[in-house]
Amino acid sequence: MTVVFTGLGVMAPNGQSTEEFWTATLEQRSGIGPLERFDARGYPSRLAGQIRDFKAAQALPGRLLPQTDRVTRLALVAAQAAIEDSGIDLESVPDLDMGVISSNAHGGFEFTHREIQKLWTKGPESVSVYESFAWFCAANTGQISIRHGMRGSGSVLVADQSGGLDALALARRTIRRGTPLTIAGGVESSYDPWGWVSHLATGRISEADDPQRAFLPFDTAASGYVPGEGGAYLILQDAQAAREREGACVYGELAGHAATFDPRPGSGRPPALAAAIRGALKDARITPEEVDVVFADASGVPELDRVEAEALAAVFGPCGVPVSAPKALTGRLYAGGAPLDVVAALLSLRDQIIPATAHVTDVPDEYRLDLVTGRPRRAELHTALVVARGNGGYNSAMVVRS
Repeated sequence: MTVVFTGLGVMAPNGQSTEEFWTATLEQRSGIGPLERFDARGYPSRLAGQIRDFKAAQALPGRLLPQTDRVTRLALVAAQAAIEDSGIDLESVPDLDMGVISSNAHGGFEFTHREIQKLWTKGPESVSVYESFAWFCAANTGQISIRHGMRGSGSVLVADQSGGLDALALARRTIRRGTPLTIAGGVESSYDPWGWVSHLATGRISEADDPQRAFLPFDTAASGYVPGEGGAYLILQDAQAAREREGACVYGELAGHAATFDPRPGSGRPPALAAAIRGALKDARITPEEVDVVFADASGVPELDRVEAEALAAVFGPCGVPVSAPKALTGRLYAGGAPLDVVAALLSLRDQIIPATAHVTDVPDEYRLDLVTGRPRRAELHTALVVARGNGGYNSAMVVRS
């Protein structure tokens, strides 16, 4: 069974709609700047990709505001946008024929932090920190499902950046098992002091103060990444059902996916990223020569960039395929980053253009990487590969094609 994308919904630091994000990406307008959600002057890193001027009260019914925090509100708006973009009349679809699958990496730090503060006012019996954190990992799926009456299969995946691709792949399996329509993706937002410390604890956050020099994936000056908030939700359907639906716009097919896990450090075994890429190509039944563009994980951490560059060279050959990293304009969005990259890949196939990787000017020769920099590149595009990795050893790769 062929599964296709028929709706896109984006909330990103450089665009609060799909087309706004895409235009900003092609024009290299960045959403990275000084962190504004709290006073970050005492922290070693003070830059973030932020969605500014988000007015939840205008975008959502007032009854939803008391029971949600920022990350769930972003998810609800992105999901609504994907549904509207698809043109689907949900009233005409049986509720058990619609499912929701989300990816999450940080739960609801803002919500959980607020719960912890109750300890000082209402006592320990007022809050269960672990329950509130676990509940918020599933909140996006639950809130989207409740709001739109989607009572079919629902799941949450937690695998950092790679979990965003895994959620889309699970949506494909869900459709093949009999749920005709699924909305899948993820968003993130964890910009309170507790959440910010969780970012810094990885040791991978850039400490640069210049927004144009802080996140430089695959550059000789790379010094870590900048966290971002937001992401994307996408509507997936059986291709036959999409063809039969009047007014349906098919952006592309989810053609292949594979996931791997790196061996433990010190084992002497190589990273498993190349295996994930080869697995995705095998699942799509294509050869490396048929891939026209790669949307890279692009961590901005030199040793991780090197591993990814080596994996791409091993599969495609030295400079064997154009590579892009639009996230240099948004920061790494964790569970929301890979779905947003899939949106960028689908729009690249639609418009036959590869976005440039902003601010990167000096790619080491030993990376053997054809990184698109400077300005977008026109090309004949039919098939794209999206790569995502997660902290702890997660790898995921997905093939989409027009």
